[in-house]
Amino acid sequence: MQDMPDQAPAEVLPVMASDGSASELLLVLPAQRPSALLYWLPAMGVAAKHYLPLAQALAARGLAVALHEWRGIGSSNRRAGRRQDWGYRELLGHDLPAGLAVARERCPGVPGLLGGHSLGGQMACLYAGLHPEDLDGMVLVASGSPYWRKFRHPLLTGGFYLLAPWLARWVGYLPGRRLGFGGNEARGVIADWARSGRTGRYAAAGVPRDLEAALARVELPLAAVRLRDDWLGPEASQDWLLAKMPRIRTSRVTLGPDELQAPADHFSWMKAPAAVAAEVAGVLADVRRQENRRAAS
Repeated sequence: MQDMPDQAPAEVLPVMASDGSASELLLVLPAQRPSALLYWLPAMGVAAKHYLPLAQALAARGLAVALHEWRGIGSSNRRAGRRQDWGYRELLGHDLPAGLAVARERCPGVPGLLGGHSLGGQMACLYAGLHPEDLDGMVLVASGSPYWRKFRHPLLTGGFYLLAPWLARWVGYLPGRRLGFGGNEARGVIADWARSGRTGRYAAAGVPRDLEAALARVELPLAAVRLRDDWLGPEASQDWLLAKMPRIRTSRVTLGPDELQAPADHFSWMKAPAAVAAEVAGVLADVRRQENRRAAS
């Protein structure tokens, strides 16, 4: 992988999940000892390498950033198809713990933040609900619940949640690259995602825990960044997700084109991440304040 001039290089670390799924973790370190580790979850169908500009912008602010690779995408050794299927159960129970363990071994003894973009933000919330003791803070960018009632065209959105699982079963996977939505996604992932889109509630096949109850118990500082013109992440969608975690300490901001120096949509910020990086770094300040209060008490 070629590094951009004057940018922090990315280490490539192998990750092996407990069920044999393998991928590469991209880790960007600051020049000095990191003040925190941010483990970053991409949007649906987006390879980890596309978040290197964000990781480098955060490394310049003193954070280490580990970029997770979703199963079936980029460096993953799996590809969705009739013979290979998985859902949230595998993503939350196998892949995330394996990647987090590798990142923590490389960056021990610093606060750990979990964050993500779009679906990655939702998965960060679900993981925090299942493992709240593992984290010191959370970061969401352009993320919210996919609940159909919270979108500008609710009937079209709800119709897609009915069509997508059927199409994935018929083809063997969701052909997202042909549709212009996500990547080629596993049937199980689409089934779990579409269920939350239809019902407004999180549940996953094979996960016995009540995910809604787990979300309600999360008590962490959280930074939520929304892009003003993002029709895939409207404010009502973000509100619905955050309301599931009434105990979080939230800082929220909406960024427009002037702050971003780029279109304020779902993806353009990834190429111009300076403003988002500044907001992400803000949650670290809250984590430090909380640690200082605990140490003083």
